[in-house]
Order: sequence, then C-alpha cells, then structure tokens
Amino acid sequence: MARFQLLPAENRFFDWFEKGSANLLGIARSLQDLFDNYELLEAKIRTISDAERQGDFIGHEIHDLLVKTLITPLDQEEIRALTQSIDDVVDVIEQAAILMRLYKIEQPTASARQMAAILVACAEQINLAIPLLRDKKNFDTMESHLREVHRLENEADTVRRNALEELVANHRDDWFEFMRWKEVYQLLERAANLCEDIADVLQTVVVKNG
Repeated sequence: MARFQLLPAENRFFDWFEKGSANLLGIARSLQDLFDNYELLEAKIRTISDAERQGDFIGHEIHDLLVKTLITPLDQEEIRALTQSIDDVVDVIEQAAILMRLYKIEQPTASARQMAAILVACAEQINLAIPLLRDKKNFDTMESHLREVHRLENEADTVRRNALEELVANHRDDWFEFMRWKEVYQLLERAANLCEDIADVLQTVVVKNG
C-alpha cells in the first residue's frame, strides 16, 4: 500500500523539473529582451529577479520532496545535481542583468546580444529535453538536444573570445569600459557553460538508466 502512496511524489519530481526548465527559458528570454530592447531597465530587471526567486522556490520544493520520498525516479545525487545546475544558470543570468544597471551600460554590444540569443537557444533545448526524462524510450531523442547544447556552448565561447579581442583592440586605454564589458561577457559565457553542466547531468542519467 505504501508503495502506491509514493508514486505521486515520484511524478512530482518530473513536474518540478519541467517547471524549473520553463523558468530557465523564461529568464533567458527576459535577458534577451533586455538586450534587444534596451529600455525600461528597472522593470525588466525586476522581472528577471522575480524569475530568479521563482527558481529558488522550485529548488526548495524539490529539496523538500526529496526529503519526504523513499523511492525516487532518479538517484538522489542526480536529482540534486540537476536541480542545482538549473538554479546556477538562473542565478548567473540575473547577475548579468544586474551588472548592466550597476555599471550604467548605455547600450548592449552586438556580442552581448548574440550571447543572450545563444542562452535562449540553450534553454530551449534544455526545456525540450527535460520532459523526456519521464520515459526511457525518449532518451535517444534527448541526446540530440544535449548535443545541441554542447554545440551552442562552443559557439558562446567563440563569441566571447572575439568580443574580448575587440575590447583589447578598441578599449585597452579605457580601463572602466574594458573591465565592465569583460565581466559581463564572462558572466554570459559562464551561463552557457552552466547550461552545458545541465546537459552533462542529463547525459549521466541517460547512460545510467537508458
């Protein structure tokens, strides 16, 4: 009898994972909107911070569910790693948005807009991959999304390198301009790296459970 009572809790893990990936996609799109339509900064950054708090709430709910559940659909370590990796991306995206206001950046660069678009593409692939956790039959399909995240992360790294080269070439004598954009680019590229961490966790699940 107890086994059947635990099944809804197991299903709720997948529900919360999907809410987390949807929130990640939402905050990535909000960052892209901030960069592409650079106006109403306070309101847009507030929207991004609201999404970060929603991400924290989702993480707490998963943690609480994990404490109460004896039989989990994935290893507890995998659940924690997936939850943390999604939350990490959301946190870094918020940090990047806040830096735009903190450093009083007048307009995003083309490279920053390009990196924001790459983050949205990564989040879209993750949001497509996460629901496939519910059924092992979908794991082959999931792997194609994970490969695309890896490709996009490499693309983000290339954009960051090119952007830093442009900074060195054109702003080496303007310390403040160089440092503020260097920090923004590093956060954007870190967010892409952390998206790859999500893909790595999902790949581990596929290998162990496929």
